[in-house]
Amino acid sequence: MIRKCLLFCFLFLKISFAQFNETGLGIAINSVYTTSASIFLSPNSSDPEIRNRAFIIEHIFNPAIDIRYKLSGDLIIGLNADFMKTTAPGRNLTVLSEGNTLTIEVEDGFFMIPVEFSLYYLIPFSTESFKFLMGGGCGIYFGEHIRKFGNAEVKNIEKKFAYGIHVSVSMDYLIKDNISLRTELKFRDPQFSVKSAYTKKDVKYNGQNVKVVQDSFDSKINVDGSTFILGIVFHL
Repeated sequence: MIRKCLLFCFLFLKISFAQFNETGLGIAINSVYTTSASIFLSPNSSDPEIRNRAFIIEHIFNPAIDIRYKLSGDLIIGLNADFMKTTAPGRNLTVLSEGNTLTIEVEDGFFMIPVEFSLYYLIPFSTESFKFLMGGGCGIYFGEHIRKFGNAEVKNIEKKFAYGIHVSVSMDYLIKDNISLRTELKFRDPQFSVKSAYTKKDVKYNGQNVKVVQDSFDSKINVDGSTFILGIVFHL
C-alpha cells in the first residue's frame, strides 16, 4: 500500500511539473534589496522644514515569497509577500540628564510586511529559455516603528496599514523545465504612519540615567527606494 502511494505521488508530481509555456503555478523564493527608506520623525510638525526632515536608512535586504499563476496566453497573476526589518544608528532623540538637554544616538528603523497583488504580461520577444515580463498592481502594507536605546522599551500604540501601487519588469531564465532563475526590478512607494510610546520615562543609557521628554511620538515610514530582486522559481 505504501509503495502504491509513493508511486502515485511520484507520478502526480512528474505530471504536474509544467513548462513555463504551459498554464501552471510558479513559486519563487526571493532575496530582495531595497536601496533606501525614509523615516519622518516629526510628520505632524507645523514647521515644514521639521516635518519634511527624514532619517534615511540605506541598503536594506530581506526575504520574500512570490506566487504566480499563468491564466492563459500572455497573462499571469501574482501574489507577493516580503518580510522587511531594518534599523540604523542615528542621533534622533532628545533627553534630559542632570538638568541638561542631550541629543543621544538610538537605533531607529521599522518592520514591514508588504502584500502585493500583480498582473503580468509576457513580452512577445521572450524565447524558450528567457521569459520577459512587465507587471503592475496594488499592495497592502503593514508596519511598525522600531526604536532601541539603553534599557528603554517602545511599543506601537496606533498603526494604520496603507495602500499603494507598484510596477515591475522581470526576467526568468529557465535552467530546467520546472526551475528558473528570476531577476526583477520593482518600483513601489509604500508609506504608513505609526504612533509609539515609551513604557518608562527614566532610562539607563551608557551608564547614566536619562529622562525621555515625550511620552509618545509620531512617525511616518516611506520605503521610497528602488527594489532589486533575485530568486529561484519552481514551476508546478
